[in-house]
Amino acid sequence: MQPIQTRVMIEHPNAWRAYYNRWKRINELREGDVGEHYPWVENKHAPFTPARRALPMLNLALITSAGAHIDGTEAFDTSAPDGDVSFREIPVEVEAGDLKWSSRGYDPAAVLEDMNAQAPVARLQEFEGNGIIGQLNPVWWSLCGFIPDAGRLVEEMLPRLAERVTRYEVQAALLIPASRLCHQTMALAARALEGAGIPTMMLAVERGIVDSVRPPRGVFYKGELGCVAGRPGWKEHQRRILDEALRLIEPMDNASIRKLVVELETEVEMERGEK
Repeated sequence: MQPIQTRVMIEHPNAWRAYYNRWKRINELREGDVGEHYPWVENKHAPFTPARRALPMLNLALITSAGAHIDGTEAFDTSAPDGDVSFREIPVEVEAGDLKWSSRGYDPAAVLEDMNAQAPVARLQEFEGNGIIGQLNPVWWSLCGFIPDAGRLVEEMLPRLAERVTRYEVQAALLIPASRLCHQTMALAARALEGAGIPTMMLAVERGIVDSVRPPRGVFYKGELGCVAGRPGWKEHQRRILDEALRLIEPMDNASIRKLVVELETEVEMERGEK
């Protein structure tokens, strides 16, 4: 794999670094929040890799920023001022009871109730079983996406993550953020993966951030942080979000953010008392 240029992920890295250093000098990082003056990454263009296979033939990777790690292994450092730029590879066979969550910037209540709200392994295994996707990659990737220092993220973590995903011969990747700042982290990860030749799809509930950072492919709906892949315990809601998002990977022929219709369908169901 060719080295990924920093500018693929942040178009003006030196300017962003100057803004970030200035922000760090005059702003105090609050628990779970970067505040209103944080310098969000702004990109005008996005790298784009066309899907070369139909969805039922794809080896799909799952990447979540909810901070999952296997019980008994090292947790993510949620106190690091610039964020923890490590990631974990987790076999799909690992069950929810064997996972711990290093939550920062989001309420972990939903994922503690149902891991599929942020790491929808069970839903994607269902999709593999019924032929919606070719297969779910045998490991999925987890990171703690509350990483204020986007410069360190793109220089230290994302090239390593792209290399690991590439080694598994992944043909597409689904990225799911957990917090507001995770939306920036995962959008940058999507840019890195597409720069490495892997088509991506990113779920989002914070439209302004993804519009600024510009992941190559993204879908937006009016959901909640901490359960971006669907409400805990509501399997059909999760299936609907994932199915609609994944089916957009192949037909997208340029970088864009689409709005899911799942929001309207969900409101109708709730009005009818179906959930």
